[in-house]
Amino acid sequence: MYVIRPIASDDLDRLHQIAIDTGAGFTSLPDNRELLAERIHATEQVLQQEIAQPGPHHYLFVLEETHSGVVVGTCGIDAAVGLTAPFYHYRIGTVVHASRELNVHNSFRTLYLCNDYTGCSEMCTLYLDPDHRHSGNGNLLSKSRFLFMAEYPQRFADKVIAELRGFTDDKGNSPFWDGLGKRFFSMEYQQADYLTGSGNKVFIAELMPKHSIYIHLLPEAAQEIIGCVHPNTEPARRMLESEGFRYEEYVDIFDGGPTLAIRLGDIRAIHSSRYQKVAIGTPDDNGNEFLLSNTGLANFRCTKSYIHESGGITTINAETADALQVKEGDTLRIVELKGRSR
Repeated sequence: MYVIRPIASDDLDRLHQIAIDTGAGFTSLPDNRELLAERIHATEQVLQQEIAQPGPHHYLFVLEETHSGVVVGTCGIDAAVGLTAPFYHYRIGTVVHASRELNVHNSFRTLYLCNDYTGCSEMCTLYLDPDHRHSGNGNLLSKSRFLFMAEYPQRFADKVIAELRGFTDDKGNSPFWDGLGKRFFSMEYQQADYLTGSGNKVFIAELMPKHSIYIHLLPEAAQEIIGCVHPNTEPARRMLESEGFRYEEYVDIFDGGPTLAIRLGDIRAIHSSRYQKVAIGTPDDNGNEFLLSNTGLANFRCTKSYIHESGGITTINAETADALQVKEGDTLRIVELKGRSR
């Protein structure tokens, strides 16, 4: 069985190994043990505080295999991005060049450096060990965050985004970076990726062009992958789109990966979730799987299970109750694991 819980200091070794395993392009989880320790501490601190509005807070969770106690994945939420350091994107736009006298009318797609998503909440830091990418664990890992946000909406912004990892080749090289960023930064993609993931973003403002960039002037290899995701990220994109997230023509400034966005209350798992009272027994395993979470903060727990639901009561087995740290009569938040956005 698998359960989601907030990260703890004892998870540092495992989190550092995950950071190594993810490789280039995973900006939110750099191979920096000191920085990772700070992020764990930040999560522990914010879960002890009363929060009335979104701020520059980071929430990091892990997926644990309950029988072994081994952490096999991680996911995170940034409550409000860009409040302590600039948060950059390229906005894709259109510029028209026309001459009535010459009977010429040309439209060109452009990239414009912006900070339009400042203050939004961001879904981030999603990674699942390849050996555990089965049985709906990816859905559990990613969507568990929505039940946490549904329980504590005051901690998050009205708009939620997800930056998806852009395309890189088998050697970790980014055609988008090679065709654009490298010309201004004079460094390899992996170095720039590490610097921004470590919080060193000042160099972006210092070195990036301040004017629109004409996409058709970029190398063809760079043009082709704008808005495309890394092959390993395709399942995450499909999952987010099933929850209602949509591409709004914003891309990452390093690898050209797409950013998806949605209003908090429009996320399927949030607006469709509901409270139920706990009964412990033998649930029906012939129906749909559900996401189940307790209503805790520092002791938040989430898992997936088949249930029996009737009259405001959800029947779960004893193992599920133990994983969620609930007892008979306690309150659960539940939602169907899979569903389509409205």
